Amino acid sequence: MGYIGSQCSIALMEKGYDVVIFDNFYTGHSEISDLIREVKSQGMLIDVINGSLLNTTDLDLVFKKYDIDAVVHFAALSQVSESMKNPGMYYRNNVCGTLNLLDSMFHNNVMNIVFSSTAATYGEPKYTPIDEVHPQMPINPYGNSKLMIEKIMDDYDMAYGLRSVRLRYFNVAGADRCCRVGEWHEPETHLIPNILRSTFEGGKTFELFGDDYPTRDGTCIRDYVNIEDLANAHVLALKYLLDGGRTDYFNLGTNTGSTVKEVFFECEDITGVNIPLKVMPRRRGDPAVLVADNSKAKDVLGWEPRHSLRDSIETAYAWEMKRRSILSRDR
Repeated sequence: MGYIGSQCSIALMEKGYDVVIFDNFYTGHSEISDLIREVKSQGMLIDVINGSLLNTTDLDLVFKKYDIDAVVHFAALSQVSESMKNPGMYYRNNVCGTLNLLDSMFHNNVMNIVFSSTAATYGEPKYTPIDEVHPQMPINPYGNSKLMIEKIMDDYDMAYGLRSVRLRYFNVAGADRCCRVGEWHEPETHLIPNILRSTFEGGKTFELFGDDYPTRDGTCIRDYVNIEDLANAHVLALKYLLDGGRTDYFNLGTNTGSTVKEVFFECEDITGVNIPLKVMPRRRGDPAVLVADNSKAKDVLGWEPRHSLRDSIETAYAWEMKRRSILSRDR
């Protein structure tokens, strides 16, 4: 189970939905499935199935076995740097896998899907905050693969009536407030868990890439949306589709941005640890500012982000401690 899919599974169960999880565990962790099984809520976790979107037999078996009303689709490779080195793997997994999923849905009369898209479909920002009519010009194969899927979903709606909501995430952060699930990537590429991991690893130096951007403190500004707020958006998007909503797309962000240094100092304050810091040269392709205009999601879905950056860091820190205890126990 992955970071976002696991949190959304819990959110859906808490709202009374029954959930079937389909995962190949290529980047996810079976331990997360065990934690989700312990969740007591109005809905139920019906089954966890080990299968691949690249195997149409796996997909057809699931749709034949269960009476499924809708799909919430998170399965994708998502590391930008890896996509630059191995684009074929990204197009094959993300695009071809989704095509298999959509075909299996159509053949089994499942006509609603909520899709995990990304702000990476916009590419270099022409203006900020970024709204949904901003040009989509990805600068890496990962973003290209997600944009291709969005276009395919438009075509499947026009041809077959298969309706979709595409949720374009900005920077997702934090963990479940009850510390049931959280971020667990190897290697970890996201800012907040990388800073927090530096507090556990004997004073490991945190590397900050670029302090000469045209921002208020010289470091990049990003829009950090809390994982529980993000999960709630998926619940609202699913309800929107099941209530007859049309195919559409929405940004998920907070409409505000924090610099890398602001995030770093907040992590130090929460953990009480002075983290060694080394400023590195800029990374190629890092825009100075990425902030979402989230007004469309508010207006159409009734979505409102409620958690602060500090909330996200506090829950991420609690989860990192739990994650390490799970690893220690399993050794």
